[in-house]
Formats: sequence, structure tokens, C-alpha cells
Amino acid sequence: MTTSVPSSNAAALAPLLECRDISVTFRQPRTARDLLSARKPLKLHALRNVSLAVKPGEILGVVGESGCGKSTLGRTIAGLQSPDSGELRWEGLTLAAGGDRKARARNIQMVFQDPYASLNPRMTLGQMLDEVLLVHGLAANAAERRERVDELLLMVGLAPQLKDRMPHAISGGQRQRVSIARALAVEPRLLIADEPVSALDASVQAQIINLLEDLRAKLGIAILFVAHDLNVVRHISDRVTVMYLGEVLESARADALFEAPRHPYTHGLLEAIPLPDPKRRKRTPGVTGELPDPLHPPTGCSFSSRCPQAVEACKAARPALEAGAEHSEHGGLHEVRCIRPLSSTGAALAPVHLHRPS
Repeated sequence: MTTSVPSSNAAALAPLLECRDISVTFRQPRTARDLLSARKPLKLHALRNVSLAVKPGEILGVVGESGCGKSTLGRTIAGLQSPDSGELRWEGLTLAAGGDRKARARNIQMVFQDPYASLNPRMTLGQMLDEVLLVHGLAANAAERRERVDELLLMVGLAPQLKDRMPHAISGGQRQRVSIARALAVEPRLLIADEPVSALDASVQAQIINLLEDLRAKLGIAILFVAHDLNVVRHISDRVTVMYLGEVLESARADALFEAPRHPYTHGLLEAIPLPDPKRRKRTPGVTGELPDPLHPPTGCSFSSRCPQAVEACKAARPALEAGAEHSEHGGLHEVRCIRPLSSTGAALAPVHLHRPS
């Protein structure tokens, strides 16, 4: 069983997983116009030089609008998608593309957004969990597998009697618990939760979030939590990474990012969070304008076409993801990809040097 690692000590530990300049592109289907003009088909840059790290026992939240590359990042880390360039490192060692998939699966597991689509509709819950144990050789015989199946169901708050039911015979929240139990069957050290609560009711969402927090506390498992709900991310995450059009725009401790965002995009996302108090209203809108065509992203800063702080220099070259000064009460590294980052008051700072695209 994984040893528990308190989240407060996670910052002092070496990274469990590192993504270094990961890029993923998807070639678009050739059209008749492409064939007639001999024009090369367009490429969609789903991830552009994404770098981040997850430490043992911590929860890293990844947020951004739909289409920003969050799910592609999770699938790439899990080995379901091969990167075009860059490097994935696990405890300092390179994870080679096409390597031992079973070994990677023992360390890294993924929980998908739709629990019904990710479960086999022709197998009972017990059969699905038993299959994982059998494939990975995690029990000596059928009796041990049955005992372990019961333990896994109890671990996620389900009665062992449910193991004879089919996925359609249980609720959405129960299906997501089964998906989590299946992922935990191999005792992974990193769990990738790809929008695990977005398809659930609000009350059930809270239950799943509490379950993930309890599992982190009991098992010491690290979690890459992909979501678009900033309230949920703030509640569960130790650190937060903000993505836009396939790249990281800001990364910091959760308290620092939510209290003093440094990128205009992050600031706009936070301004768009609805308040439960009808007497309190936002003075400024959230992120305005239309999301650019990902096949034709803006030159320079990817957010320049929607940024209220943008100047001509923002369109000249792509900024680098750089660490800036952070308030002492927060601590940790606060990285931002912007030549005019915001101060703690929300005002834009003077431009910094640019990083020419390679």
C-alpha cells in the first residue's frame, strides 16, 4: 500500500512526474482544396511546450477553457497519446514513448469524465475490478481477488453487494466511484482525474471531491486534477496550472494564484466566478471576446487577441514562462507567461524581455 505523504511536506520533495516542453499536434484531414492546391494539411497544436511537475502526495489543479489542451495533457501523461516532442520523466527517469505500458499503468492511472462511457456495459462491477487484478497479477487466486474487490468497493464508499450489478443499474456518482476503485486497484502513485465531477449533480460532486481528498490523505497518492470549475479547483488543489490554447500561462500555489493572479487571463477567469451573494456584483467582466481558431492562433502571446492589457509588443513574440516575485506569505514559485504581468493590485507591470519563438 502507498505510504501517506502530508501535502504540507510535498513542496520539499523531488518531483514524482515532470513534463518538459511537451508538444502534441493533430494533423487535420486533407480536404479537396488541399488536394487541388497541393497545400499541406493544417496542424492543430494541442499542446505547445508544456512544462509542469507533480510532487508526491500533492494535488495539482489544471484549469482552462474547453479546448485548451487539459485532457490531451492528461492522456499524454497516462501514455494514451504520444508527444511529438519534449520529455516525460518519472522520478528522474525518462518515460519512453511506447515503453512498458503495463509498468506505466501500475504507477499512473486515469479517471475519465464520463463514468458510464468508461465502464464496460456488458460486465458487472465485480468483473471489471477482478479483470484489473487478474491482468496485473495482483492476487494469487480467485478467492484473493474477490476479497480485494470487496476492499476496493469499500475504499470508495460502496457496499460490496453492488459488485454483482451492471453499470446501468447504479447512479452516476456510484459509477464514478467504481471508476476510481478500478484505477486504485493497481495501487498507482499518480491519479489523473479528467473532469471527474463535471457530469455529476452538485451534491454528488462534493462527495467525489471529498473522496479524492480522503484517498490522498490515506494513500499519499498524487492527483492531477483537470477541471474548469475554479471553485472546485481552489478547494482541492495545492497548486494550480492555468492553460490556454495548448500552453501554460500561469502556475503557482493555489492561495497565491487565487488571491493575486499575475496573468490577465487568470484574472479574467476569477472575475467570472459567480458569487452566491446577490448584493455583491463584479465591477469588471470576465474573459471577453471569442476564443481564437486553434488552427490559426494569434502571433506572439496566445491571449493577445482577448487581453485588455495587450500592447503591440505582445504580438511581436511569444513570452517565456518565467518566475516572478511572489508575496512572502504564500511562498513557492509563481510562474507567468506575460510581458506585462499584473501586480497584487491587478494593475499591469512594465514589460519584461521577450522570448523569441524557436
